Amino acid sequence: MKTKLMIAVAVAAVAGTAAFADGFGRGGDMGMRGGMFGGAQPLDFATLDADGNGSLTLEEMNAASATRFAAVDTNGDGTISQDELTAQIAANAAQMAANQAQMMIARMDANSDGVLSADEMTPSDNRGPAMMFARLDADADGTVTAEEFAAAQTAMHDQGQGRGQMGHGDHGKSGRSGN
Repeated sequence: MKTKLMIAVAVAAVAGTAAFADGFGRGGDMGMRGGMFGGAQPLDFATLDADGNGSLTLEEMNAASATRFAAVDTNGDGTISQDELTAQIAANAAQMAANQAQMMIARMDANSDGVLSADEMTPSDNRGPAMMFARLDADADGTVTAEEFAAAQTAMHDQGQGRGQMGHGDHGKSGRSGN
């Protein structure tokens, strides 16, 4: 039993290190969102500082990684299956979507009734459908052909690639461009 526990702790430490490394490689937040296990909420100092002494030790960081790993390993077998990882990713995505929806309503709800009407969702500065239609209607004849639509999609895709954004092409197994 003791050997299984030690193996689980070692695996969790390695997984935690990988999660922190993954977080470090994206966006420069040095893994302080906890990588794949931390979810959408950033890790806070008080949570990591388990003994409350005002400083973090490697042991506290490892313990936090082990805790996050155990939370994803819902069947407790010391491994994370595709189903467990999918569930964690879905939960994180749902939380991020809820946060985004809450922020949108707070920003756009002109009459403060807690919901958005079609009028509240229509931009008042000509950035809505009329602006998009004008961009799509390359020959300004008042209609958008399939060819104009496809040309605009290609132009937007190419423009996104120029800024380093991921498009829908094949970017290798990791899903990141340049791999």
